[in-house]
Amino acid sequence: MRILAIDPGYERLGIAILEKNSSAAGTAKDRKETVVYSECFKTSPKQTFEERLLLVGERVEYFINEYKPIGLSIENLFLSNNQKTAMRVSEVRGAILYICKKNKLTIKEFTPLQIKMSVTGNGKGTKEQIIRMVRLLVPNIKKNAIDDEYDAIAAGLTFFAHSREV
Repeated sequence: MRILAIDPGYERLGIAILEKNSSAAGTAKDRKETVVYSECFKTSPKQTFEERLLLVGERVEYFINEYKPIGLSIENLFLSNNQKTAMRVSEVRGAILYICKKNKLTIKEFTPLQIKMSVTGNGKGTKEQIIRMVRLLVPNIKKNAIDDEYDAIAAGLTFFAHSREV
């Protein structure tokens, strides 16, 4: 099973493609999650929001066409003190959800609490704990990955943890 996992944003978008072999015949190692690819896609503040939204949408479509995931795991928006930023991230999420639904991906949305709980076992896990656990759970992460990528990978691991067919 291959999925697209996203930590939404319009300045920085964490994107990961994760895979898990669902074969019951294989060893536990064969059923382990792997990161096929991850990146932090950045847009420029010099661009209009609409230009940035277009670039984000095009990048998500590229990943769908290139890697053929069957599902999307995306973090729900958390409440923010900066309402303008929260609204813009909501718009980005809407565009991503539209593109993924249009491409017939199974969509699973998770709160930050659910992601932290799935990855660290603690709903109040820190950023450092998430990164440490993601590295332990998925040892093939690139050395220079940044926090947005770790957040996307953590969302992907949560997708697998909540999937019955894996």
